[in-house]
Amino acid sequence: MTDPMTTAAAGPDGAVLEARALFREFRQGPATLPVLTGVELRIGAGERIAIVGSSGSGKTTLLQILGGLDRPTSGCVEIAGRDIHALDETARGALRNRTIGFVYQFHHLLPEFTALENVAMPLLVRRMPTREARAAAAAILVRVGLGERLDHKPHQLSGGERQRAAVARALVTAPAIVLADEPTGNLDGQNAEQIFELLLELNRERGTSLVIVTHDTRLAARMDRVLTLTRGILREEARSGD
Repeated sequence: MTDPMTTAAAGPDGAVLEARALFREFRQGPATLPVLTGVELRIGAGERIAIVGSSGSGKTTLLQILGGLDRPTSGCVEIAGRDIHALDETARGALRNRTIGFVYQFHHLLPEFTALENVAMPLLVRRMPTREARAAAAAILVRVGLGERLDHKPHQLSGGERQRAAVARALVTAPAIVLADEPTGNLDGQNAEQIFELLLELNRERGTSLVIVTHDTRLAARMDRVLTLTRGILREEARSGD
């Protein structure tokens, strides 16, 4: 069943996220380096997409632009029907907090805070009362198998547990879409498989759209669509049997 919060976050045409004519260039001295050259992407509610490509192809840059963490040279990204890059910093941050969850290769948990405090933080940023934020954080941590680690700080958790906490933090706000940049790339095979299964389970349960940048072709093959970024252009791979 699709989460009502996720449905409400879709645009008028049902797209959770739509990128149009995205270009991104970087200056290197007198030279201009094109990284994205007209990327087009539409993501529906609950859809699961893998983005693959060689190292240095611009996958992380694309993900950061989709999430409003970097600006395109030109083009637009609409999330829940609003162009995130047309908003001022405050409004952009509020939209990001309400609709997007981020998971990175490295967990980026704050070392001085417990797992519970780290996961509650996005809710506190949106001014949810502390008691409610902590209760919601505890519930999602239990869901990802960390019910007995609520008061542990990151250094007291294993690598797999830290990444589980990072997934919980990304999902605690019930976002419309989760953007994950190599979320299993720093884990051994067993932990990587567990984290990936967890993301898929939560996608199914909550209807959250999922975009994963990955080098793991086995993981990519289990997504609804696989898109390859090559020379700045995003293309969908043909699936066997299609």
